[in-house]
Amino acid sequence: MIKKPKTDPHGCTDDILAMLDTLDALGGRWKLLIVHYLLTREGESNTFKKMEKDIEGISAKMLSKELKMLEVNKIVHREVMPTKPVTVQYSITEYGKETESVIKALVDWGQKHRMKLFNSKE
Repeated sequence: MIKKPKTDPHGCTDDILAMLDTLDALGGRWKLLIVHYLLTREGESNTFKKMEKDIEGISAKMLSKELKMLEVNKIVHREVMPTKPVTVQYSITEYGKETESVIKALVDWGQKHRMKLFNSKE
């Protein structure tokens, strides 16, 4: 969770502070991929093991760490199911769904960027 410092960094404007907060909540290699995964699989049974298998390259330790941070930031909901053995399911929260337009913009830009890099004659 974002802890508000006693004082904001010197010279930071409101927009820079907002961007720093956003990067704290969603930054890094895996958080946006996890959120995108849950957004595109809403209504499915998204267990830890399934996510670990489906999100290529992520370790169990990193998935666990990132899910905890996303849960603290109220983007992901964790539900322990009353099964034997215990099953844990993850879903996107209503608040987390607000990231959908940001993720779409990043995907759109990423596709244009790949085209620019790999299909450019410049």
